[in-house]
Amino acid sequence: MKILITGSSGMIGTSLMERLLGLEHEVVGLDFVKNEWNESLNDKTLDVDLRDLEATLQAVPADIDIVVHLAANARVYDLVVEPQLAMDNMLTVFNILETVRQKKIPKLCFASSREVYGNSEKEIHNEDESYVKNCESPYTASKITGEALVHSYSQCYGLEFLIYRFSNVYGKYDQSDRVIPLFIRKLQKNEPIVVFGKDKLLDFTYIDDTVSGIVSSLERFDEVKNRVFNLAFGKGTSILFLAERLKELLKSESEISVEESRIGEVIRFIADVAQAKEALDYDPQVGIEEGLKKSLEWYLK
Repeated sequence: MKILITGSSGMIGTSLMERLLGLEHEVVGLDFVKNEWNESLNDKTLDVDLRDLEATLQAVPADIDIVVHLAANARVYDLVVEPQLAMDNMLTVFNILETVRQKKIPKLCFASSREVYGNSEKEIHNEDESYVKNCESPYTASKITGEALVHSYSQCYGLEFLIYRFSNVYGKYDQSDRVIPLFIRKLQKNEPIVVFGKDKLLDFTYIDDTVSGIVSSLERFDEVKNRVFNLAFGKGTSILFLAERLKELLKSESEISVEESRIGEVIRFIADVAQAKEALDYDPQVGIEEGLKKSLEWYLK
């Protein structure tokens, strides 16, 4: 297949490009920043700002078989502080859908998020349980909007699609302020760290498992098209445990304090991955203990 990946210089994009190229697919990246993790991927990457529809239309080749749209401002609390970033997410998904329509590219995969489930009385969530009324933040709104746009282009224009709902992907190629790399940086320097939410529990997914799920869905696209899948590990880990275990592994002297959960964030979430296991043969392998050790290996380099 000839596959276009937006957000290809990011964490998931870099790993996905590497995996697909290893499987001998033809891969085109699209990002407006250079790839700092694997410079060889820059030769396969189009330098385009997806917020510019005309530039996107001009840059994207017409002979693409499938688009994997990963590009987004993906830090939930950043979009609470700066809601304009959520508008960027909505604009970029619209622009890539419009590009797909005008270029007659038949298939698209959209990266959504477990945030669309919001906070509810439930802890374990399957794909049928997202509700607009549980929309916790501008980031959540941008992902719900993205999903709605994908469905609308399917029903109006015949686009075939898959939607992935990721949950706390972690591992290599991430120096952001997401919780795991942030904790690692602070713990290495023996700086204090804050856990927002004593009982906060989320489903952490190691990067290799996430990429395996995407690749499996691409290989089976025609069999599983027009569906939504949770791609996560299927078990919960408390943020407090995460902080304490990383502190132990790094032999850090950092102080850990606990504050109230921040506004706009999901408090408790575990993904029901049964549908992905059945339809995609999805089988996440890396639990949190092994995943933290693998991540530390990479960060300490």
